[in-house]
Amino acid sequence: MLQRKKNAVLVDGVFLNGPIADARAGEKFVEDACKIIMEEVIQKAADVTEKVCEWQPPEKLKKLLDLEMRDTGEPHQQLLQLCQDVIRYSVKTNHPRFFNQLYAGIDYYSLVARFITEALNPSVYTYEVSPVFLLVEEAVLKKMIEFIGWNEGDGIFNPGGSVSNMYAMNLARYKYCPEIKEKGLSGLPRLVLFTSEECHYSMKKAASFLGIGTQNVYFIKTDERGKMIPEELEKQVQRARKEGAAPFLVSATAGTTVLGAFDPLDKIADICEKYGLWLHVDASWGGSALMSRKHRKLLHGIHRADSVAWNPHKMLMAGIQCCALLVKNNSDLLKKCYSANASYLFQQDKFYDVSYDTGDKSIQCSRRPDAFKFWMTWKALGTTGLEERENRALALARYLVDEIKKREGFRLLLEVAPVIKERMMKKGSMMLGYQPHLGKVNFFRQVVISPQVRREDMDFLLDEIDLLGRDL
Repeated sequence: MLQRKKNAVLVDGVFLNGPIADARAGEKFVEDACKIIMEEVIQKAADVTEKVCEWQPPEKLKKLLDLEMRDTGEPHQQLLQLCQDVIRYSVKTNHPRFFNQLYAGIDYYSLVARFITEALNPSVYTYEVSPVFLLVEEAVLKKMIEFIGWNEGDGIFNPGGSVSNMYAMNLARYKYCPEIKEKGLSGLPRLVLFTSEECHYSMKKAASFLGIGTQNVYFIKTDERGKMIPEELEKQVQRARKEGAAPFLVSATAGTTVLGAFDPLDKIADICEKYGLWLHVDASWGGSALMSRKHRKLLHGIHRADSVAWNPHKMLMAGIQCCALLVKNNSDLLKKCYSANASYLFQQDKFYDVSYDTGDKSIQCSRRPDAFKFWMTWKALGTTGLEERENRALALARYLVDEIKKREGFRLLLEVAPVIKERMMKKGSMMLGYQPHLGKVNFFRQVVISPQVRREDMDFLLDEIDLLGRDL
């Protein structure tokens, strides 16, 4: 201590005598915490005897967890116990019987990729600070563009499909009236966009956020399966034009959130071409069917889209978040729309090819290397392995439908869903989402993604619902 004080420099009352952090203690904490993660999360991921969740109501959970931040730091063992508690009371989304959302399961290769990026803590805006991850993103985007069926294109990874949809809406508006970037909304006609009544709620949010207005989102009727009706779309386009509005965008959906419906993209594209409208396809959920030769027909006509949102963190399990916006236009439209030309970051006189400084295509500055997660999984499994995941998940869904038809006591729509959901959560046996739809009562929505899911888990799901709701 005397030697350290002797050599120290005092500035503003602070001794500047070397690093303040204890590297050895930090390394030990990382090592011990990684053991906990391995034992309590990874090794238990496929164990159906483990609970999906240890449910606690909010006020009780606040008492069980030590949430207070104090003036002084806490000791090593206490921090490790906090790690244990966080894992214990969190929902195990990697459990084979977690069916609650449009993501599930554990992909070990994506997980390692996340460990690497968390440790390196990169930001993907310029080649000089993130050379590997920018090249990875370029390679992944190029491959995804090929699967859509475009000869060329552009794209960017974003923090969520909702953001990708917002990007696409703004890009379509910029293409329609480029002067909006500098002059703003004043003087513009009333812009109108069209999307199905089964679309993701992010379309409405994007219209609000961008100043288009939610009243200028025309929701198109769907058929009994939840698909947009093209004839209804054309009627609404004609209506908007008669009203003196300016139609500029149609957003189709490939894999709706509740029913999993795929809009008829070819027929919608015909209407967009006829009226000069930008066609965006929200394939956040269903885009992964493009990886399957058997099921890619669900997205027939997607190659005619101007932009596509596709989330590999859903069916392809790349880890939240991993979401791409893909654009057919290869004339730097993304960059023209979003660039701000920050001179301290995107200098044009750098010693390397500055076309690799892709960050100005994004509304973000700091941006995570999300493509790396998908790239690592794709490298490990290959296209064939990803296709097998897709085919198996859809086969399990078909099996469940067939089993439901055979069982007495099961109907497609039943009002007891909330009670059964409460019981399964408190028991921790599985997690299954429910919702109402178009005036119908609450019903369960079964989602199959994880490769850890077995045929036996489908049977268990029906048995458990029967058991939990037998007295209702």
